[in-house]
Amino acid sequence: MELVHIPDEFNIAVYLLDRHLTEGRGDKVAVFYENRAITYRELVQMANRAGNALLELGVEQENRVMICLPDSPEFLAAYFGAMKIGAVPVPVSTMALPRDYLYYLNDSRAKVLIISEELVPQVGQVRSQLRYLKHFVVVGQPQPGQLNFAELVDKASPDLAAAPTSKDDMAFWLYSSGTTGTPKGVVHLHHDLLHFMLPHCREVVGMTPEDVVFCTSKLYFSYGRNNSLDAPFLCGAAVILYPGKPEPEKVFGVIEKRRPTLFYSVPTFYWAMLNYVEQSGKKPDLSSVRACVSAGEALPGVVFERWKETFGLEILDGVGSTDVGMIYLSNRPGQIKPGSSGKLLPGFEGKLVDEEGREVPPGEIGTLWVKNDGITAGYWNKHEKTKQSLCGEWFNTGDQYYQDEEGYFWYVGRTDDMLKPGGIWMSPLEVEGILLAHAAVNEVAVVGYREESGLEKPVAFIVLKEGYQSSPDLERTLQDFVKSKTAHYKCPRRIFFVPQLPRTASGKVQRYKLRALFKNGQEITE
Repeated sequence: MELVHIPDEFNIAVYLLDRHLTEGRGDKVAVFYENRAITYRELVQMANRAGNALLELGVEQENRVMICLPDSPEFLAAYFGAMKIGAVPVPVSTMALPRDYLYYLNDSRAKVLIISEELVPQVGQVRSQLRYLKHFVVVGQPQPGQLNFAELVDKASPDLAAAPTSKDDMAFWLYSSGTTGTPKGVVHLHHDLLHFMLPHCREVVGMTPEDVVFCTSKLYFSYGRNNSLDAPFLCGAAVILYPGKPEPEKVFGVIEKRRPTLFYSVPTFYWAMLNYVEQSGKKPDLSSVRACVSAGEALPGVVFERWKETFGLEILDGVGSTDVGMIYLSNRPGQIKPGSSGKLLPGFEGKLVDEEGREVPPGEIGTLWVKNDGITAGYWNKHEKTKQSLCGEWFNTGDQYYQDEEGYFWYVGRTDDMLKPGGIWMSPLEVEGILLAHAAVNEVAVVGYREESGLEKPVAFIVLKEGYQSSPDLERTLQDFVKSKTAHYKCPRRIFFVPQLPRTASGKVQRYKLRALFKNGQEITE
């Protein structure tokens, strides 16, 4: 695919924002937020003020700036402002726990944290252990020793010259969970976005400046950032930002009020929206939407069919990752096979390989390797993981597929047993570690199973210690224990108490035997 020319000196923030002023879109709406409509010119000025405020704090090129905010204009201003001065924005989850923020801040060595007032207590618990943080900037009312974001940006200049960054300089990071449960900092460069984003915008949705985009995934997720930041500002479109928790009734309300033309979500939420329609008896108006896109986890055929039957819209299912940057496998309009991940998009190369890195014959299962110049440059402070994932120009996705005779890819699972409930990667080892810390648990294994809808959820198999008896009360106690230690979506939906775990001769848990206890979402009992 022919891409735009990228000069050696290049700043992606300028391309995504300032370019629209020079191309005549300054007075066009860029962001719909609550009851506000923000133009491109206004957003550029907000970003410039944020960049100048960061410079006043002593932020220099390549310094990391951590952002922990709900979807909002402040998020965009901080993100673009940091990139424009050559610093590196690092968005992180607003659902994280204090120990997570401790890890993110110390691992990234961020000098500045920009955080919403509601989340300050989460970081406050670990502030004394933060080794590199110099400035604690609050969107809202700061406490003593903290800075007020609004005051900083209001007094800063709305004019800002971009730093002379190289196209190969670091542009942004995102943290993505690893198989050990330790998040890895995924590093992307200034030129990456034009390589990984254009294929989807052009080939799948045909995005134009006339489009209005709405995505239920949040900006701190790669998928959310792709759809609510990368794509609309790449194409000069408008984006709807919704700061609250996505709930079907509220999301339908936003769609009916703001009339988006492109709607992005994940299979779990499409399923929740369908269930809402069925239970409420209401059929919201989606007539403004011309295309629906799904990613984050495989879209079950039943979800595709029910959505099409209910709203007359097909869901364009695709596969992407934080590491690759965006969707690289996708169904396209007029080229849909429900249940498949679609075909490789132009600009991406792919191959299915065996454990030795040799390509497998057509129809056989292999691990997918992909190639594109927008793929991550590597993982921060994770040398071994970088070597495992990056093989020359190729990236090992860790996903297993087979390819049919028409070139469509069909997902069969992960090579590393990672789970993806709700479209968010999680490591079973993290949850196992939490459960093992409970006094009642002797051994544990967490695996994924698919509900009747086809969506993946975590379940746990537990061998109890002597003196403990299985019961519904103990199951609830263990679930509450997990929820107190990590994000709620990682909590096992069911806990099964077993006398022993199936293991290999070397002692490794045979997870496939545990997964075999389920069929079509129903556990098989003896």
